[in-house]
Amino acid sequence: MSSSSIRITAALSTEHRGRLMEMAKDVKFPEGARVFEEGRLADRFWIIRSGTVTLDIRVPGRRPAVIENLGFGELVGWSWLFPPYVWQLGAEAMTPVRAQEFDAVPVRMLMDADPAFGSAIGQWVGRVLAHRLHSARVRLLDLYAPYGSGLTP
Repeated sequence: MSSSSIRITAALSTEHRGRLMEMAKDVKFPEGARVFEEGRLADRFWIIRSGTVTLDIRVPGRRPAVIENLGFGELVGWSWLFPPYVWQLGAEAMTPVRAQEFDAVPVRMLMDADPAFGSAIGQWVGRVLAHRLHSARVRLLDLYAPYGSGLTP
């Protein structure tokens, strides 16, 4: 699965994308800013308009391992959708970032109220999650397995 197939423009219909975007707030992150920290409350998410966000994971006794770089149209954060709503990764702005920010509670409420919208968002986030888990596996194998993953991301 390519990252382009999980960008919001490819993943959601115009109708569902429009409903979601009605809830967006424009935000900016300076280069080097931590967007969120692994283990903290996941109460929002973002879609990148410009710039690059790096996802990382804590590795005991080492610096956080970079899992993936995200860019235009990509979802930053999926933990907001699944209880206990705690970030499973960390994220940092690698360049100045402009993004659309969404408060998770109203989005989840709309998903509950409109099953078609909820299904579309759930499937999109599920595809993102599957992609991120694969990226994390490949990256960690490349970093820590004796012969790497043998896979290309």
